[in-house]
Amino acid sequence: MHSSLHSFPFFFLLLSVSLPKASSFMGISAGVGIWINGRGGRAGFAAPVPNAEGDEYRALQAWKAAIFDDPNGILSSWVGADVCSYERVYCSDPPEPISSASSVVAVVDLNGANLQGTLVDELSLLAHLSVLHLNSNRFSGPVPDPFRDLHYLSELDLSNNLFSGPFPTSTLLIPNLVYLDLRFNSFSGRIPDELFEKELDAIFLNDNKFEGEIPMGIWASAASAITLANNQLTGSIPANFGYMGSGVKEILFLNNKLTGCIPEGLGYLTGMQVLDLSFNSLTGRLPESLSCLAGIQILNVGHNKLTGELPELVCELRSLVNLTVAYNFFSGVSDDCTRLGFRNVGFNLSGNCIPGMGMQRPAPECEGGAPAGSLNCLKIPGTRPMACTAAGGMTATLPGFFRASVP
Repeated sequence: MHSSLHSFPFFFLLLSVSLPKASSFMGISAGVGIWINGRGGRAGFAAPVPNAEGDEYRALQAWKAAIFDDPNGILSSWVGADVCSYERVYCSDPPEPISSASSVVAVVDLNGANLQGTLVDELSLLAHLSVLHLNSNRFSGPVPDPFRDLHYLSELDLSNNLFSGPFPTSTLLIPNLVYLDLRFNSFSGRIPDELFEKELDAIFLNDNKFEGEIPMGIWASAASAITLANNQLTGSIPANFGYMGSGVKEILFLNNKLTGCIPEGLGYLTGMQVLDLSFNSLTGRLPESLSCLAGIQILNVGHNKLTGELPELVCELRSLVNLTVAYNFFSGVSDDCTRLGFRNVGFNLSGNCIPGMGMQRPAPECEGGAPAGSLNCLKIPGTRPMACTAAGGMTATLPGFFRASVP
């Protein structure tokens, strides 16, 4: 289950921020079969007709009644007792023996259906639902509290809809959820700490209206991909982020209102492939600990207020495909950084304060000194960062002030 998401190429997340998706069913869950767009059922399997008074029938009929615009006529097939024949509803063998039926609703995939309506409490009657994909519709209203009763639900995609209000806390109580996608809605308020305590593979919250600080517990998340981009988050990146050897591969915090320094601990998330902190108000120097990110492919800290020289060790990273430091206040760059183009690495350092380089800031902007807050950033002394080999456990080689902060 986890490995399929971990194999996503790094550009998947970049597209996930910029483009809402609308596709046929292609989930990460196993054991529910594979289907192509069309009507439900399973290939080579004649599903028995469920009882018309059954829970699944009642659930889908109640939901149909709450959908008041169906421009593509998808729900016209949602008639009669055989729910496995409904368009975009897919059945599979039950995970445990059921006396009343030998097939159950396992997947509802309404991606790109352009339906308008609300979700209903009765959806919790789909007791064996594993995948619910509602990307690119016009659903609004709350996420029903009874969703917590969907014990088999592993994938929930509500992205690119019209949902609003606070974070849907009912999703935190779905016991086996591993993929949560709330992108491109209007959810607001704070992101709950409990979100990062769940065993999620992916957390997509970008392009909403979330505000407040990033929860301190984010460092404990099991997710390989965390996207909080294009919100209204404030405060600093939690200082203890990364100190426990997290398996995160992709972090997108771009286009928020984050301030403060880039914490040294980010450099010890050694599995990182994509790190985008651009379009914030981060200050201070770029930590040399980022040179521990041996697998990093995309590193973007552009459009912040970073100062000092661009660390040579960062430019030496061999997996880099793109390094963007544009529109900061960097004052120097090493020869290794200027040679990145010879390695076919995309490198953008425009809009800085580097003497002799083209496309830099006007001199008056650079002569004003370091942006406010830059002198408050922690800088570990020494010419090299802490041993990268300690990143997984972060044990004896940590300086005292870090050891005190690690649980």
